[in-house]
Amino acid sequence: MSRPPQRRRFPRTKVCRFCADPQLRMDYKEPEALRQFITERGKIVPRRISGACAKHQRQLTTEIKRARNIALLPFTVTRK
Repeated sequence: MSRPPQRRRFPRTKVCRFCADPQLRMDYKEPEALRQFITERGKIVPRRISGACAKHQRQLTTEIKRARNIALLPFTVTRK
């Protein structure tokens, strides 16, 4: 009783939303747009999960850190 061979599923490649839509801008003064790239614990989402290309992931990280420094975004979430 042998099993049929299993097919490997390849995940769909993610497209960088900033490359796909040039009108879309990232700016540290817009924390709501940056919150999509932060986990609920306050960590920056990695590139393989966010789908951003290397260039835009670096820009995104810089913008998130700028927003944190002027207290628009939290560094961490406080536990109660």
